[in-house]
Amino acid sequence: MPRHFDRQVFLIGCGPQSANEATADAAGFKAYNLWRMQRIGLPVPPAFVLGTGFCRAYFSAHRKAPPGLRALLAAHIRELEAASGLGFGSDRKPLLVSVRSGAPVSMPGMMETILDVGMNDATVRGMLRLTGNPRLAWDSYRRLIQSFAEVAHGCPASAFDRALGARVAESGLGAAHELDFQSLQAVTRDYLRIFEELTGKRFPQDPLEQLETAVIGVWASWAADKAAAYRRLNGLAEDLGTAVTVQRMVYGNAGGTSGAGVAFTRDPATGEHSLYLDFIFNAQGEDVVSGRHSAPDSQRLAEVLPQSHHEILKVARLLEQEFRDMQEFEFTIQDGELFVLQTRSGKSTSWAALRIAVEQADEGLIGIKEALERAATLDLDRIGRTRIARASGTRLLCKAVPAGIGVALGEIVLDPARVAEVAAAGRPVILVRENTATEDIIGIAAAAGILTAAGGRTSHAAVVARQLNKVCLVGCNALTVDLANRRCSIAGEWFCEGDPLCLDGLSGEVLVGAAQIETELPVEYLARLAQWREIADTA
Repeated sequence: MPRHFDRQVFLIGCGPQSANEATADAAGFKAYNLWRMQRIGLPVPPAFVLGTGFCRAYFSAHRKAPPGLRALLAAHIRELEAASGLGFGSDRKPLLVSVRSGAPVSMPGMMETILDVGMNDATVRGMLRLTGNPRLAWDSYRRLIQSFAEVAHGCPASAFDRALGARVAESGLGAAHELDFQSLQAVTRDYLRIFEELTGKRFPQDPLEQLETAVIGVWASWAADKAAAYRRLNGLAEDLGTAVTVQRMVYGNAGGTSGAGVAFTRDPATGEHSLYLDFIFNAQGEDVVSGRHSAPDSQRLAEVLPQSHHEILKVARLLEQEFRDMQEFEFTIQDGELFVLQTRSGKSTSWAALRIAVEQADEGLIGIKEALERAATLDLDRIGRTRIARASGTRLLCKAVPAGIGVALGEIVLDPARVAEVAAAGRPVILVRENTATEDIIGIAAAAGILTAAGGRTSHAAVVARQLNKVCLVGCNALTVDLANRRCSIAGEWFCEGDPLCLDGLSGEVLVGAAQIETELPVEYLARLAQWREIADTA
């Protein structure tokens, strides 16, 4: 490998301190923030980072990996082994890693991640020896097989989902997280067979081959349709490239005192200064952010793991002090021990962004000048939130989990590919989905509101919808989508595409009928800005 690539590898919590000062442009925003968190003493698992220059070189070479990539990865894996006391590929004390994307600017959910890299037929036995937890071992193995097929080989998730669903039904259970280790072992064998059927290849057993392929898969995801669409919507350059962070795995799926979560240090919909958290026990991070699962355990976390909840509140305070803005952070709890996996400035509604800027200035976290600069990026003449002035003439169907603010009235559309077409005809759209993924970004951008049966408030798709000031309701248990017949059932009542629907982003109510809408303005916060401008002008 050319020697200049050595200067584009950054170390976080392992090996000798990197001679190269990490920057967001070179190491990617995610890794740069990991480095800052590790520097202030937060519990960050050790990692090494391939800088954004690797990705640019990959595309400049017409999607060919730099020569010597595998040897470079092997060298830095040894540093993770030394930091962890584990061995990559070991059948006694195996080290598994996550392989994550990280552009110089935040692009939530637009590129790919592969977890549990290093799991194979030998290391699954090693995981059993190391942890004594057969469910963790087989759950991690089956997860890797599916994500490897999807990210590295472009396979659809449907075949794996059908196989998992069949095992759940066979066991007489309600959900996959209830399967015991024997059922998960059988699922893993199903997945190995499906992988070979879909790819024409056996699942790779060489951990370094897995790692190299995963890194290339993350680079390739820079050019994915959803990532390109996000860059167009946000005016981002095409040649930024993504870094790749290779980090020691920690296991939220290790049992009843483990789990994964995402938290905002303030409410990204309203700006209220309170922790905004989604959490799932006995789960990995992708379960929270993918939008495929609801997050039912957010309230229980403080009851079951009060010490961990206290530590999360402390992390939230430290992050705001360090980054001086609302933060969105991902974390894992493994056997009661907290780890922080990433942080970024949180995407919020314009209303929340204004309130946060004003209140952080009042708290002394930022200066008045910075608050005015943040406000200057907002369209203050159009900041407001709609609410139902009078609900007479409407009928309540059910309630869901609000993930935004405002009220949306529109006609039901089930296919995200059709949303822009209907909206262009001047008809507002409510996009109704079983679960919303970031692949739906064009539909999300064109819709007036989004309603999903699954997913949590902090899923990547909900984050993007909120940033676009869309009304978004998630986790609607009363919703069933019949895509084949272009209809959906809400609280037992059937609706077809084109039927009207109303979403209340404040209460989470799903209604039919013609609600009367009014707009509320952030008068208090606009007045504070006016006072500060007056002071600045006379200073």
